[in-house]
Amino acid sequence: MTPATKTFQSLVFVVDDDPSVRDSIERLLGTIDLPVSAFGAPREFLNADRPEVPSCLVLDVRLPGISGIDFQRELGKANIRIPIIFITAHGDVPMSVKAMKAGAVEFLIKPFHDQDLLDAVQTALEKDRLRRLSEAEIGELHRRLRTLTPRESQVLPLLISGRLNKQIAAEIKASEATVKVHRSQLMRKMEARSLPDLVRMAEKLGISAASSKANSSLPK
Repeated sequence: MTPATKTFQSLVFVVDDDPSVRDSIERLLGTIDLPVSAFGAPREFLNADRPEVPSCLVLDVRLPGISGIDFQRELGKANIRIPIIFITAHGDVPMSVKAMKAGAVEFLIKPFHDQDLLDAVQTALEKDRLRRLSEAEIGELHRRLRTLTPRESQVLPLLISGRLNKQIAAEIKASEATVKVHRSQLMRKMEARSLPDLVRMAEKLGISAASSKANSSLPK
């Protein structure tokens, strides 16, 4: 059963070719008020709307046409980074190890305890929530970074390296007063409250002092 289009705080997807299993999981998750969107095949899941909310996928290992493990690999290639909980009646140790190494949250053997699935779903939803928060933060930092001028972008890695204004001025061949202006402007644009705050932002953006190379051809 697929819920009608509405606003969700979170959503659990289920892909299992056994209708009784899908119904059972939906009833179980309903006891803690978690909405479920269930499908009988991977292709149905791929074709369905997936709201931008914390989500996870409860996935049967053995499915018609494609195994859950292979589908996990396809999702990775498609950059669909939804946390996966595998369920199976035929699991073995090598299969579970392979799934977990590929990023699965849990690998449950049928019949499993209801609480084990509930715990796994809550863990998966929290994992996806944190990922989404992190991606939103990185996206905002990239937006701020794009507002910097070429000169401010040049000063940024020098600044986070701990260089003094006069050292930066010598490296980029500008006056110390000009460097002070660039420093003030980039701190404002990046919305950094302090230098340590700016350093943390740069780390999240993958900007390091080691990558700094002065480019004297840039305009002063």
